[in-house]
Amino acid sequence: MNDEIVECAGRRLRTFGRRKVKPRACVADGKRHLRAFLAEVLEDLGFVTSECASADELKTVLAGELPDLILFGVAADGIEPGTFLETLVREAFDGKVLAVGARDSIIVKAVQQVGEEYGLAMLPPLTTPFAAETLRDRVAMLLPDEPVPSPAVHVGEALHAGWLELWYQPKIDARTLIRCGAEALVRMRHPTWGVVPPAYFIPEEHDPHLRDLSEFVIERAVQDWHYLLERQSPVDLSINLPASYLKEPQAVRDLCRRVPTHPAFGGLTIEIDSEEAIRDLDVLVEVAREVRLHNIGLSIDNLGANWPSLMDLGRIPFIKLKADRQFVTGSANDRLKRTVCRHIVELAQGYGARAAAEGVESRADLVVANELGFDLVQGFLFGKPLPLKKFARSALTRTVLDPV
Repeated sequence: MNDEIVECAGRRLRTFGRRKVKPRACVADGKRHLRAFLAEVLEDLGFVTSECASADELKTVLAGELPDLILFGVAADGIEPGTFLETLVREAFDGKVLAVGARDSIIVKAVQQVGEEYGLAMLPPLTTPFAAETLRDRVAMLLPDEPVPSPAVHVGEALHAGWLELWYQPKIDARTLIRCGAEALVRMRHPTWGVVPPAYFIPEEHDPHLRDLSEFVIERAVQDWHYLLERQSPVDLSINLPASYLKEPQAVRDLCRRVPTHPAFGGLTIEIDSEEAIRDLDVLVEVAREVRLHNIGLSIDNLGANWPSLMDLGRIPFIKLKADRQFVTGSANDRLKRTVCRHIVELAQGYGARAAAEGVESRADLVVANELGFDLVQGFLFGKPLPLKKFARSALTRTVLDPV
């Protein structure tokens, strides 16, 4: 009896807590690409997701975590519905179950009926094709009523646990709209909080873990470059590193030794925040000259109203100046933003560097970027940052990008 009381109390605690933290969902489908698609949609809605391809895998998931939702792909050649439902009943699953399948499918209707007879909390089935808003409506009761609190996770814990990964956003030639590279952006995939943006875990400048994070970014970017090479044509990558890391001579030497020696390697770009770059300009100029012999270029990132600090320096060895997104997004309707962007383009041209615009989120932004003379553009108009495997798949499907 005591065990039953504890179990019921635990379930009530989980139920009452669902609206305070990110909900968890397991996508069950025999087809890998469908699992990946459905998981991505759920993550965009705010879920922490897992996947399973069989009833046995589902049992493992239920034993290791407490999903709030099971999204079940129903198809004639998919997971055997009876076994799947029996597993949920046997494991006393008390969350929601959402069946996804073809419209007017007899199997979907049977799964719905049998699930309800078993006492499972069956949501109205989701018929394909469907819109993301339709899925949101189905699972609205599981989404938090209030903003999810910021996770308090230190980067040292994330590094030790293996929660960090690199996501990639395409860089686009402003004139041809052809993908010509990608920027690596670090993300944390926390088991409770889901995907966490860097603002919540990037350490302060003097934190000793900042070097460990920099080492991780370099090592993972090199590994990912080889992964992308095997699945598509080579991709020129950019990574973000703090100026403090590049001020260490041994770190610079280690960086030069790590770059790929493969003949297809087109170079690595190191992006440095403009405030840091301006503060340590003399040191970084020397670093830029040293690393370019190893096919590494330094770029100044997030350049904005501080652009005059780079004037009248003679020749600088940086390969790119990137305008901060706050001066690019909405520039079509803001004269001040356009003025700052124009000065950055002229500055880059004067130094023989390429000018990049970050934060291109509309066709109007793109038109302005072209008119001002930017060489590269980047932003949600062309694609949001994606995990490595999803980025690789997107690169295979489109080489010339049409803004959407």
